[in-house]
Amino acid sequence: MNMKTLIIVSHPNVQDSTTQSFLKKSAALEEVTWHHLENNYTYTTIDSVKERNLLVQHDRIILQFPLYWYSAPAMLKQWMDVVLSEKLSLRGKEFGLVVTIGVKEKAYQAGGSEQFTLSELLRPFQAIARHFQMIFLPVFTISKFSYMTEEAYKKLLIDYRQYVSIDFPETFAKKEAWFLDRLNEVKEKASQPEHLVLLEEISRSFTHNQETLEELVWTLEEMK
Repeated sequence: MNMKTLIIVSHPNVQDSTTQSFLKKSAALEEVTWHHLENNYTYTTIDSVKERNLLVQHDRIILQFPLYWYSAPAMLKQWMDVVLSEKLSLRGKEFGLVVTIGVKEKAYQAGGSEQFTLSELLRPFQAIARHFQMIFLPVFTISKFSYMTEEAYKKLLIDYRQYVSIDFPETFAKKEAWFLDRLNEVKEKASQPEHLVLLEEISRSFTHNQETLEELVWTLEEMK
């Protein structure tokens, strides 16, 4: 059974956001549900029953938003006030944050221009995860998206897809298995014979690397 991920997006101008558009396309996976709050509700129309059912039906819950004045947009705050309840059972589910910022990430550190780390500023979300006995994942930060290079965009696509779909804790072996699964999906859709041959070669290489890594891990365990 595949893990199901719910991405709850809060962004008041999502139609103008190249970052969110990129992320939405990147998250187009069978096991991922994209849920944009401002597109579904106003501040007074949030359906708490529907939202709680969504939370219960998914294994990994990700809140995704731009950092506004060191916190989340108003809609996400309202959503938390309306939806989160003492009676809501979320124990054992994974809880992650995808946060976009307009400055370099190193600005958020002691001595940086913002002085405080993102971990410090986002501590209330960690407290929520602890309260509901959820597993708090490392924060996924995207900084200065508009200034990224083409290579950086490609890396972001892969890293983001893994963040929303790969089992935690991440390991090199899990990442390779994830790539192999994606390659198999592409192979099934390949129509050109030369493309299929290339994908087969890549798959064999990944499979070999996985077997080698498993042997190394087993050897290390035996040496302990």
